Amino acid sequence: MSRYLSDLTTTAAPLMENGPAVPALLVASVAALAATAGVRTWRSRRHGHAPPPDDTGARPPSAPGTGSGDRATDSALWRMRTTVRDAPGSLARLCAALAGRRIDILSLQTHPLADGTVDEFLLRAPGGLTGSELSDLVSAAGGTETWTERADAHDLVDAPARILGLATRTALDTAELPLALRQLLGRCTIRSLPAPFGGRPSEAVPPEGVLEDTVLRLRAPEGGTISVERPYLPFTPAEFARAQALVELDARLGPRVPRGRDVLTLPEGSDITVRRAHPRDLAAAKAMHERCSATTVGMRYHGPVGDADRYLAHLLSPRFGRTLAVQTASGRIVALGHLLWDGDETEVALLVEDAWQRRGIGGELLRRLVGMAAETGCESVYAVTQASNTGMVAAMRGLGLPLDYQIEEGTLVVTARLDAAARAAARLPHGERIGRE
Repeated sequence: MSRYLSDLTTTAAPLMENGPAVPALLVASVAALAATAGVRTWRSRRHGHAPPPDDTGARPPSAPGTGSGDRATDSALWRMRTTVRDAPGSLARLCAALAGRRIDILSLQTHPLADGTVDEFLLRAPGGLTGSELSDLVSAAGGTETWTERADAHDLVDAPARILGLATRTALDTAELPLALRQLLGRCTIRSLPAPFGGRPSEAVPPEGVLEDTVLRLRAPEGGTISVERPYLPFTPAEFARAQALVELDARLGPRVPRGRDVLTLPEGSDITVRRAHPRDLAAAKAMHERCSATTVGMRYHGPVGDADRYLAHLLSPRFGRTLAVQTASGRIVALGHLLWDGDETEVALLVEDAWQRRGIGGELLRRLVGMAAETGCESVYAVTQASNTGMVAAMRGLGLPLDYQIEEGTLVVTARLDAAARAAARLPHGERIGRE
């Protein structure tokens, strides 16, 4: 379960639960998303923010450039944003200054504001150029509030193509919305706050959403609030419109979960099916709770056993992450594994019915969940448990990943690091295979 249950957090196509309604709605919503990549007039005004003193460090400075031959070693890719006056010749002076330092402009997007324009560049610069030098060059050419960040080959995809890809991912799976927003808006913290008691829409967020400099607040489809924070770089109205269009696409399509499933044979010969769980599994999940012992349920939820059922609706909702269900040949659910988006972090949690424990089910679920987390770009996952829960601790150790152990508020928090080297050594499965037929 999440560390803060009151603040549950939201990151060839499979057949979806909604059936043939998806394509038409997708086309309409994708058109809205792609349109925002062009120039648009806005009346909003952004407050000033001092730029970071140097490269933000999102990617290591030693990251190689892209290109062919020797060019990969003597050049580097940069993402840059700067604000220029909305006057003839302003952008031309900036481009001339970049050309004077042998800096190639690979792509350019404009974000019009009321009193200027934010220009977003993808640049190929000489390898020895630093972020500070690039910022000084741009400032001398008239740019203000300049922000720079090292880029890589993934940034070479043009904006409309990237937005179309994110819209497709969102259309196929409800759980993709927070991940798509993060890839759309860069490094940011995304939280999904449930609707108030009774399911009434949040009064704090109007239907059109709110743009407050470095914070976006959007009305979630189920009536809650999606909060997006990016303290290092203010949002532009164009980014706000793109995020709104992505959330609108999600709302129009409704809940959807891939139907793919895997049939596995346990060591003793029993067959089980592993699949993505759906909110419709709520009754079956509650029935599993009733068959579990108080000790098993208590270790999973770290609180009164009687409160466990009320968490299930949130846990089974793809709005807050992904859930895998294990069911028997008769269709009975006997285990659940949760991958929960928790702001900047990702939580994993397991519940296996007593009669099905010690058969390798928990370890199989955990490997798949961590594989999903790795494929979505998560840097680490954590599990909250008790020191007496030897099964969960053993399953985390069985991942073969570097682990960190901490005692927090009387519970044990085990964190697994998911950097590239650790993932390769552990040979994690491809978590997304559950989502395919």
